[in-house]
Amino acid sequence: MVFHPTRVHIGTDHAAYELKEYLVTRLQDAGYEVADHGAHEYDSQDDYPRFCIPAAQAVVDDAGSLGLVLGGSGNGEQIAANKVTGIRAALAYNTEIARLAREHNDANVLSLGGRMQSHEEAWQMVEVFLTTEFTGEERHQRRIDELTTWEQTGRL
Repeated sequence: MVFHPTRVHIGTDHAAYELKEYLVTRLQDAGYEVADHGAHEYDSQDDYPRFCIPAAQAVVDDAGSLGLVLGGSGNGEQIAANKVTGIRAALAYNTEIARLAREHNDANVLSLGGRMQSHEEAWQMVEVFLTTEFTGEERHQRRIDELTTWEQTGRL
């Protein structure tokens, strides 16, 4: 059986607005329930934290869901998402990184740069991310537990 999240939360600023619109349609066509956290219209002056942080928080609050944060490069968006306790956002630039983010890191948010690849290449990364399960291997879980401990206590 192939893993599928219950819902996909997505957020972007102006730099990846067209990619977000494309991905929302592709996700819905593939049968995913999508929660669009904006931007809901193109505004060349908007700021990614306003959309990426709520999308990431929604992933934490919505068990079984995964998220996508998008921007020009994906870097700032990944940083913003990772400010939310419980988020493990990974920046991907190919399908192998997207797969490893899920398998080894149990990433729950994928960050993509709207200016870094074609829409179809972005869709391929999203598809891999959403259908790949965390392996649950002890060494990977141990590392995730260390990160969680750090988030909760500030100690390793």
